[in-house]
Amino acid sequence: MSNINYKQFTLGIEEEYMVLDPVTKELKSHEQKIVTEGQKIIRDKVKAEMHQAVVEVGTDICADIEEAYRDITTLRKTIKQVAGDLDLSLGASGTHPFSHWEKQLITDHIRYNELVAELQEAARSNLIFGLHVHVGMENKDLAMHIANSARYFLPHVYALSTNSPFWEGRKTGYKSYRSKVFDKFPRTGLPENFDNYESYERFVNILIKTNSIDNAKKIWWDLRVHPFFGTVEFRICDVPMTIDETIAIAALFQAICAKLYKLRMQNLNFISYPRSLVMENKFRASRYGIDGMMIDFGKEMETNTRGLLYELLDFVDDVVDDIGVRGPINYISKMIENGTGADRQLKVYEESGGDLFKVTEFIEQSFLA
Repeated sequence: MSNINYKQFTLGIEEEYMVLDPVTKELKSHEQKIVTEGQKIIRDKVKAEMHQAVVEVGTDICADIEEAYRDITTLRKTIKQVAGDLDLSLGASGTHPFSHWEKQLITDHIRYNELVAELQEAARSNLIFGLHVHVGMENKDLAMHIANSARYFLPHVYALSTNSPFWEGRKTGYKSYRSKVFDKFPRTGLPENFDNYESYERFVNILIKTNSIDNAKKIWWDLRVHPFFGTVEFRICDVPMTIDETIAIAALFQAICAKLYKLRMQNLNFISYPRSLVMENKFRASRYGIDGMMIDFGKEMETNTRGLLYELLDFVDDVVDDIGVRGPINYISKMIENGTGADRQLKVYEESGGDLFKVTEFIEQSFLA
């Protein structure tokens, strides 16, 4: 079906990185110096975050995955270089293995000050690092349709991204503890199913009218139709440890959108499952990563998560070449076989006799791997 317009599915990727002391591997405030120096080179593609030990980067709007790969690679290399020149280092992990949030400084900015004033300890303790992938849409109604259908696949891709098994010096027992930290915020987790974009707008307007939020960006769901960009934004994933993992996950989200669009063009729909059921799979992804079992709701039975991921790859296979993501999608098989960032962190932890310094050093060394 070559008459389908896949070019609309542009990509934008945002990543949040840990700023590290190169000697102690503790989180360290960069006092916005990385942002100030970074902006001289990559302009507004580097931003401050709420905590001063976090730095965020974002790509341009990328026409395809090749462009996104070049952009993310340049961003990681540039920010690493800037940090190094300031005697700082960087790592990509959903949580820092041993630093405590209580010691970290909050960025002095009106938005963050308001957030801390409202959310208190929930905001101050929200020291986590995520990946956001934007996929372009031709209109808001299509974006809402695809967001509704894509919810089912969020736990699958999340399991693949798990990269935060430690929190404040403890092995948490979760492959992704980051989402447990973020759960303290309001308006997080999986979204409801909305009949159309108008019903979503009504929901947002009620929240604004009742002083719950001042704009729709304070809806922090795992997936949202972006209020200002023409995108569906996937927000569920931990920041991946490596560039290749980030690109593979972005390609998979893009392929899911393209496949759901293709079905829609054929007057076919993917079954929409209740939020409460999909949340069961999200918990399993958070707890066990790709090593556990997930629920196949069609069959109403537990299935090996790795098996479900291979099924997902089969599901999107007929659009993968159309959107030019065959290489990154093939890489997902390696991720399934070799384990996630969390699995690699835990392996270093076991092999080093529980040395979290060594784990953090490994994260740091993997940043440009």
